[in-house]
Amino acid sequence: MGRKKKYAAENPAGEEAESAGESKAAKAPKAAKGKEEQASGGSLMAKIQQFREFFEQSKVEIKKVTWPTRKETISTGVAVLILTLVMALYLGVVDLALSRLVEFILS
Repeated sequence: MGRKKKYAAENPAGEEAESAGESKAAKAPKAAKGKEEQASGGSLMAKIQQFREFFEQSKVEIKKVTWPTRKETISTGVAVLILTLVMALYLGVVDLALSRLVEFILS
């Protein structure tokens, strides 16, 4: 909810944020246009323009990303390492127990 307000504030022209459905509908004609050009052998300049447009849109989207702080990154990384070690120990103990059980049954 807070993100939408910030986005609306960044849009002084009063343009409303598109919903996911509208966004897909707006992009569909561009995708269809690109497919038509591909089918007809589209020119190199058209492909270069599409490539530029893609990267311009990517830069805009990257600016919208909320990146984690260094502290958040370190804490989640440590949590992943601890969970990995715990799971490795658990699976190792289960494997050892099952192998000894199978060894006992077969001997």
